[in-house]
Amino acid sequence: MTEDSEFLPPLDFSSIVILFYFPAPIQLGLMEDPATGENRENLGLAKRNIDLLDLLRDRTKGNLEAEEQKFLDGVLDQLKLAYLKKADIVKM
Repeated sequence: MTEDSEFLPPLDFSSIVILFYFPAPIQLGLMEDPATGENRENLGLAKRNIDLLDLLRDRTKGNLEAEEQKFLDGVLDQLKLAYLKKADIVKM
């Protein structure tokens, strides 16, 4: 890899999942926004990304490898629990 080249992750199913996953912890206020350095919540946008991942799971049902399904399910479980805590729906 040359100094000018950028690292690009492999093109696989996890790359699609990551596109919807990475913004969600920022939108849930769990991480600082790397662009602004600020920590802000936007539960509506977080829920939208979670819903998109749910849609992806529904549309790919029966077509994923076991490790892809496990990865997607794990990401969704993690984000849904964080959303429920932030939305004050579940007390832990």
